This record gives sequence, structure tokens and C-alpha cells, in this order.
Amino acid sequence: MSFLKSLFKSKEEPINSYEDFWKWFSQNQQAFYNVIKDKGNVNKEFFEKLSPKLDQLKDGIWFLAGMFNDTTAELILTPDGVIKNIVFVEELVAAAPEIKNWKITALKQPSDLGKFGIEMDGYIFNESKMQFYATEHSSMPDEIDITITHEDFTEENKAIMTNGVYLALDHSLGELNSITKIDNVNIIAPENATSELVPFKKLKDFLIWREKEFVEKYKGLRHNTENDKYSGLEATLNNGLPLIAVVNTDLLAWDSKASHPWIAVMEIKYDGDNNNGMPDSDTYQLLNQIEDKITAELKDSDGYLNVGRQTAESVREVYFACMDFRKPAKVFHKIKKEYHNKIEINTDIYKDKYWQSFNRFMPN
Repeated sequence: MSFLKSLFKSKEEPINSYEDFWKWFSQNQQAFYNVIKDKGNVNKEFFEKLSPKLDQLKDGIWFLAGMFNDTTAELILTPDGVIKNIVFVEELVAAAPEIKNWKITALKQPSDLGKFGIEMDGYIFNESKMQFYATEHSSMPDEIDITITHEDFTEENKAIMTNGVYLALDHSLGELNSITKIDNVNIIAPENATSELVPFKKLKDFLIWREKEFVEKYKGLRHNTENDKYSGLEATLNNGLPLIAVVNTDLLAWDSKASHPWIAVMEIKYDGDNNNGMPDSDTYQLLNQIEDKITAELKDSDGYLNVGRQTAESVREVYFACMDFRKPAKVFHKIKKEYHNKIEINTDIYKDKYWQSFNRFMPN
């Protein structure tokens, strides 16, 4: 009996909260610190232990670790470019206690790319190798469309160049700015540039200026959907199955879409095989219940606009256009956890200032 008691006692508690995670980390921090400082088997003795604990807490949280200085190890937690996971990384780090000899950091922070640079697969990514220019679009004046040149770019090494440039953006701007401030990035050779090239080190100042303009232009702007008009749309897919959508047509015609640039999509999968891909009555009620819960928390007065929904091929998609991405990410995650035993839910959040992903609902 004592042997069994010892077995159960030694079993580690599951990680269900930020507090649970940091309690576990604090209990093991000295061993983790030693293996990083002494350059031991970091993968086996640290990463392989840390990864499953983070997965228990929330999928999609990644990490980097190393020595910050001679006496301090740094753990950087990152969403690795996934917008919907940013808020959970920020909250996890905000909940961290003071831990001796440790610096806990949310997202990759800006560093001096001109001083250090990045080397990847034999190529150097620094301020002397790269330049940029911005392309303006008259129909989308708020779009930040950046073209970056690298003097070693070729079509053959395009994949390496793309990874290197994106990593350089993370280092130069910081991960949060790299993810959220630029709408589109193109990477080309300098000889293919169609505008005057600007030194890469000036990109940060350019983005600060554009962001200031954007904030001033749309500051305090809201849209009340109470009296908006909605349209029901029906179509037949190539496979013969029906598609039904309900969309807010007043919103789709709105001239200030860029004020709500974050598109949050909840995809709910159900079994519609026996009903031409449509939900049966019980499933229909469940889908409406889930949508009602979303709209109860994401209100138009707070900057979250319900654009509409689409139902086809055993999938209901619900669309929101949002002024920020953090609250929708938390609301969607909470609802996904609440209903995970009843129905399959997937979520996504992406930036689309001019709601181009909804063009399919607009008249030709």
C-alpha cells in the first residue's frame, strides 16, 4: 500500500492554469537554469519537459531560451506568428512570479539588427543587405504593403530568403509589431524594384508614422448594427450541395472597414451527411446557441461587428470584424473549451483591413 501511495504521490499534477504552470516551473527552475548555463543537454533536460506542460495549458505557445547575461537565463514565450495566440502568451508572462536568475519575456523583442544581424543557411540578413519600399493602393489607402529587397535574393533561394527576412523583421521590429503592423510583405531582388529603395533601418520609423495616421483617422469610430439590413444568400456548390449565408449588407457597404481590420472566424463542424450538408433541427439549435454566446460577449458598441455566417458542407462559419484581436481570441477559446465534448470548433483571426475575404458576398 505504501508503494502505491508513493507512486500516486510522485505523479505530477496537471497544468490547468497559469498559476499551475509557474508553480511547476519554479519547482524545476534551478535544474533548468543549470542546464542552460552549463550548456548541457538543453533539448532533453529542458525543452522536452517544458513543451508538454505548455501544451496542457494552451496549444500554440512556443519558446526560446538562452543566457540573457552571465547570471540570468531568459525564457521567451512566443505564438510563432499566430495572432490568436498572442494574448495567451502575454497573459502567461504577466502571471509569472519573480524567479531568481530568470527573465521571462513575452514575444520576441526588438534587437539591433545593424549590430548583430542574422545568419541562415549561409546568408546574412542585416541592414546592409536589405532595403525596402512601400506600395500605395488608391482603393486601399490604409494598406501597409511593404516590398523588401535582399542583395542575394534569387528565385532558387526564395524560401530561405523569405524565412530569413521574416526572422529579421521579428528582430528589427519586435514580434508583435512584425505580426500586426504590416499587411503584406513581398521579397525580391534589388534589380526588380519598382520604386526608390529606402534603407531597411528606416522601416520602423515608417511604420510608426503610418500607425499614428491610422489611429488618428479612426479614433473613437464605432458602428451600431441595431438597425442594419441583412440579406439571405443561397447558392449551389460545384458538388450540387446548397450554401446558405446571412450577411449584414450595410456593413459590407460601409466605407470605414479599415477601422475594424481583424477578422475573427469560428468554424463549427457537424454531421450533415444525411441532410445535404445542412444541420438537423437539434444541431441548428446548438449552432444558434453558440452564436448567441459569441454575440453576447462581442458587442458592436465595443468594436466587434457580426458580419454574418455561412452554412454549407457540414460546416457553419461565423464572421466578426474587430477593432482588436485579443478579446475575440479569448472569447472564441472559452467557447471552444465549453463545447469541445459536443461539437468540433476551429477558430482563426487574421488581418484584412478591407474585408476582401467577404468579397464573395458582394454583388458582382
